[in-house]
Amino acid sequence: MYQFTETDCYYFGQATHYDIYKKMGAHFRTVQGQKGVCFTVWAPHAREVYVIGEFNGWNEHANRMERVKPEEMGVYETFIPDVKEGQLYKYLIISDTGEYLYKADPYASYAEMRPGTASAVADTEHFKWTDGVWMKKRDSMTQEELLTKPMAIYECHPGSWMRHPGRMDDGFYSYRELAKTLIDYVCEMGYTHIELMGISEYPFDGSWGYQVTGYYAPTSRYGTPADFAYFVNECHKKKIGVILDWVPAHFPKDAHGLANFDGHPLYEYADPRKGEHPDWGTKIFDYGKNEVKNFLIGSALMWVDNYHIDGLRVDAVASMLYLNYGKQDGQWVPNKYGGKENLEAIEFFKHINTLITGRYPGVAMIAEESTAWPNVTGSAEKDGLNFTYKWNMGWMHDFIDYMKLDPYFRKDNHNKMTFAMSYNYAENYILVLSHDEVVHLKCSMLRKMSGLEGDKFRNLMAGYAFMMGHSGKKLLFMGQEFAQAEEWSEKRELDWYLLDNPNHKKVQDWMKELLHIYKGNRCLYEQDNNWNGFEWINADDAERSIFSFIRKSKDGKNNLIFVINFTPMERTDYRLGVPVKKNYKLILNSEDPKFGGSDTNRPTTYKAQESPCDGQPYSIPYSLPPFGVAVFKFSYI
Repeated sequence: MYQFTETDCYYFGQATHYDIYKKMGAHFRTVQGQKGVCFTVWAPHAREVYVIGEFNGWNEHANRMERVKPEEMGVYETFIPDVKEGQLYKYLIISDTGEYLYKADPYASYAEMRPGTASAVADTEHFKWTDGVWMKKRDSMTQEELLTKPMAIYECHPGSWMRHPGRMDDGFYSYRELAKTLIDYVCEMGYTHIELMGISEYPFDGSWGYQVTGYYAPTSRYGTPADFAYFVNECHKKKIGVILDWVPAHFPKDAHGLANFDGHPLYEYADPRKGEHPDWGTKIFDYGKNEVKNFLIGSALMWVDNYHIDGLRVDAVASMLYLNYGKQDGQWVPNKYGGKENLEAIEFFKHINTLITGRYPGVAMIAEESTAWPNVTGSAEKDGLNFTYKWNMGWMHDFIDYMKLDPYFRKDNHNKMTFAMSYNYAENYILVLSHDEVVHLKCSMLRKMSGLEGDKFRNLMAGYAFMMGHSGKKLLFMGQEFAQAEEWSEKRELDWYLLDNPNHKKVQDWMKELLHIYKGNRCLYEQDNNWNGFEWINADDAERSIFSFIRKSKDGKNNLIFVINFTPMERTDYRLGVPVKKNYKLILNSEDPKFGGSDTNRPTTYKAQESPCDGQPYSIPYSLPPFGVAVFKFSYI
């Protein structure tokens, strides 16, 4: 009648209406000279649908919606004059059994601040973007070029990064306040990207944003859609990419949400053995239904297109790929071949990843995939899922297991730190130390470390150096860069007062130095996914728990050697094997006074000697301190 045509219905039914967010939901329009809002919703099982809201006094029968043609598609639409920005509304859906359901708009651009559950009218079509330089550079990049760029991600929960003290409300920083504080901090530290948790609207703070009710709406906790766009715009102006957590795996059962939306399972599988996560108490999207796939694809495209988002980290991919994920026998249904793979979810991933990386080749699709599913970042043409990156959960578990050990026992677990390189080139990996590792009694990164208090800090510094030197992009959760002592909680801000303690400040300074070294040396990122970029010098020094390796640039001119001692033993007789008879410049030394050390007379340049060591033709002597880290720069040319 007003905007949703038969052509729209056709493409929606094929899961290829890629501008669906411009048609579904609430949009300002002028109809026959009258300004107002057009409301459109999909509810095929409904007997009747009404729009109720502040503009009609929540009168349940004031604004009846009409089915658009073809009527069997089940799309309803109406136009209401004089609706204003910010006004709240819901859909009253009368089911085929006469039940009254009061639902938020699945395609809403904005939502009422929790605990309210209504949707809100918002104009998201007239943001004033000034990030043209960033977008032009991003959109001219290929996926292959993206893999050769630095990526050091600061994973952040905006509501608990920092808070206003003494306020009667939650004390949240707004999107605009975060644009002045968080972005400057990330820039100063040397990160390249911010990954934001909990931006898609959600009702319960304790879910951290992983039980979403508003897949098209930036959460109102921190401001309006325009405020969020301003934050992204400011990130781009300061050359920081923005990644969002995105959750197509499941959704909550809240009465105002997607569950049994029109009185029947609509967005979820009808069979509870396929449509529910027994452990999580949530619903599973029906990936075999085109309109549901289009809903999810449209959400992803909306964030990338409308809000200029540079990457989506897709949560809980394994739970989508396996029909038996988190389920006991009798709780799941095999696929048509009798297997446990969700064939519809596999097709969905190939569709959405190929679409987004094809349309926006400078945008990253990132899989949080916790199993050994093959070819996650492989091309769809070769039966891969076509993600850009995969979180390396195996590396993370091995790394943490090793770092938690008393140094005496590390010699017997040496392979935990070397094993990841044996499969490193199977996928395009991101090394992650995420929020999941510092909650639920898992302790902070600092508290995982063994030893007395001083050794805990030195252990952590050594571990971070290993991570930053290792092949793969990087992600570190907020607070761990300054050795947050307590587990993370969404209920309070980080313990910034710890920076008054010299031990915490030196970890922050150390991480800052590592990040700037990472960004400033292309050998650390341009060949992450092939053996040309990494070479072990000595991967087998288990008795001393020392690791040494080379990171190489394509042209051979920019190369770094990392040496890391994971015991409290000083190695005064240590000798490092090196590949060429050149000078080696010491660019990072953990015993530098600026990191709390006592080295004041150590040389900064070392000349290779004709003394073979570690299988290398040359070597340099270097007295390696307890938990010592040394990084040398050299050229093959």
